[in-house]
Amino acid sequence: MAVGVIGGGAWGTALAMHAARGGHPTTLWARETEVVESINRDRENKVFLAGHKVPDNMKATGDLSECLAQSQLVLMVVPTQFVKGVMAGIAGEIREDHIFVCCAKGIHTETLETVNEIMESVMPENVHHRFAYLSGPSFAKDVAEGCYTAVTVAAKDENVAKQVQEQLSTPRFRCYRSTDVVGVELGGALKNVLAIACGICDGLKFGDNARAALITRGLSEITRLAVAKGANPLTLGGLSGMGDLVLTCTGDLSRNRTVGIKIGQGQKLSEILASTNTVAEGVYTCRAAYNLAKKEDVDVPIIEGIFKILNEDADPEEVVHKCMTRELKEEVAKEVMDAAAEAAMEAVG
Repeated sequence: MAVGVIGGGAWGTALAMHAARGGHPTTLWARETEVVESINRDRENKVFLAGHKVPDNMKATGDLSECLAQSQLVLMVVPTQFVKGVMAGIAGEIREDHIFVCCAKGIHTETLETVNEIMESVMPENVHHRFAYLSGPSFAKDVAEGCYTAVTVAAKDENVAKQVQEQLSTPRFRCYRSTDVVGVELGGALKNVLAIACGICDGLKFGDNARAALITRGLSEITRLAVAKGANPLTLGGLSGMGDLVLTCTGDLSRNRTVGIKIGQGQKLSEILASTNTVAEGVYTCRAAYNLAKKEDVDVPIIEGIFKILNEDADPEEVVHKCMTRELKEEVAKEVMDAAAEAAMEAVG
């Protein structure tokens, strides 16, 4: 199956390399002319993923129509805030055999839509069943190097999820499948906010105990918000939830954790963002997550605290003190317990 990749950043390039190594003729579309030229001329993306040679059966183009025409399996790897514009521009070029796999992780800052909701809002209804979503612990550099990786592919139609799973799985890149699109999407999006929190924790040298507490209680917040949106809470204990959260909150390659470390060390967010050409989705997802939680009436003190640090210049130590001195309560929220029990009954029934 020919593969097209829309997005020439580090993650898009790594996924294109993976697809090509798996035997799929692969065409990558990039907005940046220098990325296209670098891949085709030098056989590497010197702008976003320098030092990693691309396979011979992978090429780049600046023509999005060409990318679509030459592919059947299309991986969408553009930042969440740009998904709507890109998809609206190609809606008239979708064929009956196209399958779209969205690999972006985020929530739209203005509409509060997940990527699935964005895709369905701009694409013809007759293609909605051919949308899938890939998420899980997967740094671009590791995938480019062929390191062992496991991810989740979710689609509302399990046959589509299975087809994508079979096409993208290799002995070094294992895909599990799911029909819980909401859970897989929100796990991947919200973990970026918690990675900033853990980075701030590390930058301030709060210690390993504090980081472990942030990861665990952060997962609790992600689960509560995902359940409010209709997710299966068990999904958040898997690769797209706990797996991605642990990697992003502890890995040195995490862009979001790096942003947090620099904030913890006293740098201003504007200075940090101006010094890099990569996207830390958590910076934008944080505002959306905070507003989505308010809309759904879900208690998310850590996400709220990070929102105030990033957007209101709140003092991190004061935010931590406020979280630690809140009213004492049970560890697992009742609505999550009820949803987990219902999911378990469905699994055995």
